[in-house]
Amino acid sequence: MTAEELITEEIPPLLHTDNGEKALAWMEECKVSHLPVIKNGNYVGTVSETLILDRQDLTQSLDKLFDHLPRPYVFAGAHVYEVLSKISEHKVTVLPILDQNEKYLGCTDVHHLMCVIANTGSIKEVGGILVLEVNTLDYSMAQIGQIVESNGAKILSSFLLSSPDSTRVEVTLKINELELDRIIRTFERYDYTIKASYQKGQFDDDVQFRFDALMNYLKF
Repeated sequence: MTAEELITEEIPPLLHTDNGEKALAWMEECKVSHLPVIKNGNYVGTVSETLILDRQDLTQSLDKLFDHLPRPYVFAGAHVYEVLSKISEHKVTVLPILDQNEKYLGCTDVHHLMCVIANTGSIKEVGGILVLEVNTLDYSMAQIGQIVESNGAKILSSFLLSSPDSTRVEVTLKINELELDRIIRTFERYDYTIKASYQKGQFDDDVQFRFDALMNYLKF
């Protein structure tokens, strides 16, 4: 999935001639804390609620209020992982998306991004979740996949979590089976630490409830 596919029409950009009051009103309406600013179709930068509230005369235009604005963005062909990385790096609620000539194409926001991810692929697939812990030097996705497949199952998705001050890595697996006991026993024979497991009878109703609650929240 590319950044261009994540563009939402629900978040309009500000013009450089718009004033601070209009910017705050649009942020409140769109339920975001940032908005892109454009001038003649070109991306100028991203203004935040905090930056605007630091100014005294909000009736002035944005180009008079600010000599310079931060310019976080991704190109249209960027992978969704890069989009997530940029949002995290710059701590923004809205991320502009540009073409290769740096023309403004649109933007995506955190809520829209979460909705797209939640409704895509393995997130909604039926299956169990297994969390492993392994030494970083011993980590092998090939071996993990082989262990899962030797039990007649498949990995739908995986997620790695590591810490710079740790020699271990946490591997979260979404597996297309609701009963994981046999797979767990196999991992234990290979000396993997099972940090957590979520399978049939333990979490189905709770996960569905939480997923439905999240989706209902994101609709507002």
